Amino acid sequence: MINTLYLPEIREMLAEQNVAELREFCSALHPARTAEFMDGLTSTESWGVIRVADRPIRKEIFTYFDIERQLEILRTQDRDELGELITDLAADDRVDILNELEEEIVDDLLMRIPVEERRDILRLSQYPEGTAGAVMTTEVATLSANLTVRKALDELSRETEEYETIYYLYIVDDDNQLRGLVSARQLLAAMRTPDTQLVDLMETDIVAANVMDDQEEVANKVAKLDLLAIPVLDAERHIVGIITHDDIIDVVREEATEDAHRIAAVDPLDESYLKTGVLTLSWKRGIWLGILFIFALLTALALKQYDEKLEAWAWLVPFIPLVISSGGNSGSQSATLIITALARGHVTLSDWWTIVWRELLMGMLLGGALGLMGYLVTVTLFSSTIPGFLGASVVPLTLFLVVISGTLTGSILPLIFARLGWDPAMMSNPFVAGIIDILGIIIYMNVAIAILL
Repeated sequence: MINTLYLPEIREMLAEQNVAELREFCSALHPARTAEFMDGLTSTESWGVIRVADRPIRKEIFTYFDIERQLEILRTQDRDELGELITDLAADDRVDILNELEEEIVDDLLMRIPVEERRDILRLSQYPEGTAGAVMTTEVATLSANLTVRKALDELSRETEEYETIYYLYIVDDDNQLRGLVSARQLLAAMRTPDTQLVDLMETDIVAANVMDDQEEVANKVAKLDLLAIPVLDAERHIVGIITHDDIIDVVREEATEDAHRIAAVDPLDESYLKTGVLTLSWKRGIWLGILFIFALLTALALKQYDEKLEAWAWLVPFIPLVISSGGNSGSQSATLIITALARGHVTLSDWWTIVWRELLMGMLLGGALGLMGYLVTVTLFSSTIPGFLGASVVPLTLFLVVISGTLTGSILPLIFARLGWDPAMMSNPFVAGIIDILGIIIYMNVAIAILL
């Protein structure tokens, strides 16, 4: 509501070409708030506002526009001015947005960008999606090891606007190979001895990523060690960029969304829910629904094999949903716990025996508890239809065995997927539940046959 109150004033400034007031509007608030106040403007109007701002402010506001508005601006506005904008953007941000544009527009924009930035964009575009190289920025503060503290500060003061962050200063040799690291705090603290060389201050035990490392592994490493940024190296240990904490947050959000989709048996979306077409969304859901339909069909076929027994023991039928849901739920719980633990690095494939043993124990405890509840239900609510003590023991014994099967299946299958190099999250909860449904029917009927016959 507040945003809409400013729209008439902004449009009036645009109509009058009041450059002074437009500049003041752009610089008065945080760029995120400025972008928010322009939510009701068209892409042309939005560009008309920020194009008169100073280049650093214009760039900042532009980055807070939603991706659709950014793309529309790049498609429709003056290409020479847009070339300046692309040049000013952070290296990783400009590569990401150019990857969303049509090839002919990208080629036209690249021709209006300085050669050095153009080469940087083309180099970053070569890294495969999902790797450290694809999310890094090349704007990294590097210093020579033989510089003194005084000279290092002088150099930083001249070039600080070129860097995305200076939390860490990376010390390199003449071949740009990473030798050490000095934090900004260390450098400031060393001002008392300005002639100290960086080689005497730097830390040499550095955590780094390779350009081809999986982005999720890099994100886990940064989160585990509480780093603000991590250097990215090539095969020869040349520093080629850094991944900052804000990029890590984006990676974590992206990976968590993909895992959530897969756990719910949905093929991950390339765009947001509302921007994904109905046919595309239906296809991504339908693939898994088709697989789950097959499992449901197999469950029905398993039941059909026991038609005669179910006809003779009709009192078993009401307990079928109880049996298969208990197994499916326990399996889904185990699968979720193991998938999450694998994703966060809390367990590895080498822990498989410990995982199986723990899930077996939990299956016995949970199965025993549910079995006791099942026994109490059968003797209190169905005593008139169940033939004696042996009949009453079918359901609790089945629950005990089915829950154990569920916990073991739900924990082992994600480990198998990880061992095969597949995403463990593909072992979705509905997928696990479908397998346990079939096992549950088989276990239920064989327990009943063993006891009642």
